[in-house]
Amino acid sequence: MDELQNEFMKEAIRLSMEGPVKGEGGPFGCVIVKDGKIVGRGNNQVTANIDPTAHAEIVAIRDACRNLGTFQLDGCEIYTSCEPCPMCLGAIYWARPDRVYYANTREDAANIGFDDDFIYREIPLSLNERQIPMLPLGREAALLVFKYWEEKGDKNLY
Repeated sequence: MDELQNEFMKEAIRLSMEGPVKGEGGPFGCVIVKDGKIVGRGNNQVTANIDPTAHAEIVAIRDACRNLGTFQLDGCEIYTSCEPCPMCLGAIYWARPDRVYYANTREDAANIGFDDDFIYREIPLSLNERQIPMLPLGREAALLVFKYWEEKGDKNLY
């Protein structure tokens, strides 16, 4: 790692302290970098925003996308204070950055009470085996919207 990459990680770790100190959420921070400059920042704000999706990576992705005027993070690097949870990992894949650097591991997070392992175990299960029931409803009507989207000529693919 070069010195600049270490500085970006130090900033992510600094941000990870903001949640606990300010009472906003858990000890997680993230920065997103493009062309050697931070374009997005986030710290965990789950309890502050009363939003279970306000994880540091999600907050940083939203910030970077707003600042860059795009929903894709091509050419970007993510520096996060902890290995991303399944939700954040999904968002990272949708955003398509070039790479992710992380400090703490998911095992480190589990050791302090942030155990995402149950989600990792749920993902490969069939829908009828999951702890939260997943039940089909309204598919016929919903397929009409998909048909409209499929035939729409001016859609913005992502």
